[in-house]
Amino acid sequence: MSRFDFTPYRRSTVGFDRLFDLLENQARLNAGDNYPPFNISRRGEDNYRITVAVAGFRSQDIDITAQQNLLVVQGKKREEIEDGSELLHVGIANRGFERRFELADFVRVERADLADGLLIIDLVREIPDAMKPRKIAIGGSATLTAVPSGDSEDAASAA
Repeated sequence: MSRFDFTPYRRSTVGFDRLFDLLENQARLNAGDNYPPFNISRRGEDNYRITVAVAGFRSQDIDITAQQNLLVVQGKKREEIEDGSELLHVGIANRGFERRFELADFVRVERADLADGLLIIDLVREIPDAMKPRKIAIGGSATLTAVPSGDSEDAASAA
């Protein structure tokens, strides 16, 4: 396992300890088991999708728990129904799993669906109005106006 050394970054930054710890812990935890496989895609500026391959699992076999900055997907192994047949080869994994996804601030689960052996979890980032950039008028006016999301760089360069 290769390990990335964050020491030079830790020396020159303040308040990023949680981020560096998170990256180091993820590298350590994800070094082993890659089951079940998954994809993470960005579907827009504030929309994401996690797709987990869960062949053989039903919706009642899967638990999705979202808490602050953490999404946990668990699959519970179920007992096979005996139909009198004898398995000659077992290639479809039927084992329990737990996948953890660290979420950024203000990211929440919008919906989850299970179809064709794929668990699809849609996520959306909703930044509160109080955290969005605001334009501050110079002069005697105390009126603040919200800056549209695409204009934050333009407003910064104009100042």
